[in-house]
Amino acid sequence: MLNFHKEHKNLVLTAGGVFIALSILIAIVPAFQMQGTEPIPDEKPLTAEEREGLHVYVSENCMACHTQQVRNIEMDNVWGSRPSIPSDYFYSKKRMDVWRQSPSVLGSERTGPDLTNIGIRQPSEDWHLLHLYNPRAVVSASVMPSYPWLFREVDSASLKKYDKVVAVPKELFNKPGKKIVASYDALRLVDYLKYLKQTELPGGNVNDFIPALKKIQAERSESQQAGGLDGAKLYSQVCAACHQDGGKGIVGAFPSLVGSAIVNNADAEKLIRVVIQGYDARTDYGVMPPFGDQLTDEEIAAILTHERSSWGNDAAPVTADDVAKVRQYVEMELNK
Repeated sequence: MLNFHKEHKNLVLTAGGVFIALSILIAIVPAFQMQGTEPIPDEKPLTAEEREGLHVYVSENCMACHTQQVRNIEMDNVWGSRPSIPSDYFYSKKRMDVWRQSPSVLGSERTGPDLTNIGIRQPSEDWHLLHLYNPRAVVSASVMPSYPWLFREVDSASLKKYDKVVAVPKELFNKPGKKIVASYDALRLVDYLKYLKQTELPGGNVNDFIPALKKIQAERSESQQAGGLDGAKLYSQVCAACHQDGGKGIVGAFPSLVGSAIVNNADAEKLIRVVIQGYDARTDYGVMPPFGDQLTDEEIAAILTHERSSWGNDAAPVTADDVAKVRQYVEMELNK
């Protein structure tokens, strides 16, 4: 037994070991995992101007009062159409070089609103510039400080073609012959803010995760009369939008089904539950919606059998009876 109150050397060594272990677990391992994140399809990279605006955003410490993360809770629905996932930050979190990681813009305070979707909520350049010059000019109850150093006062006669004049109300600035002009940094910051738009996931919103749902409903009776369901076809219609045709998914957005321990488990109960109930246990991937109300036992069995026998996976087929049993357990749990 260690007597830390007497053996100070052991106390320091133990504390140092715990610190190193926690640093590896909390900082280093996630950092390496983030390096494998892929962008969401249709996600646009930052332009040179937008990246300069990101640097202004950081230098002005905007993340002290604003977040860029939509949580998977109802109160956050106003900030985005879906919860944020690692792939959302693919371009803004690219390393500056081998030694330097780009600064975090996630934020932890919401003194001001979340900015994840501000480019859609407020696409106007003029609005943003006036808001930066005097926030209360556009939001009367705002507690945001103004940023006058991002603007300059010039003579109207000396305006140049490339100068961006800010439309400031007369009650805030009323000097005949003078204009307020946005600085280069102000324009780049606004470029970055307008860039902040939540990219749609493949398939769109939750209901669109089944892009051919109506078609599936119409083909059910025909498929069953023809002697069974086509698991590959159902997978293509229901699952491929996220997990991709080859089952490899999208790193940082949707998990791979190739070689998955859940998919290949001899006991398919957990896999069936994932499809029926949805899945939200992995913070490094997007939320999977439940399909229990949209797919029959036979359809789920056909899809899972296809997954468990494709792309190198080698597991026993799933039957409709297997799905029915799990569905019954799920309903019993919900009714408790």
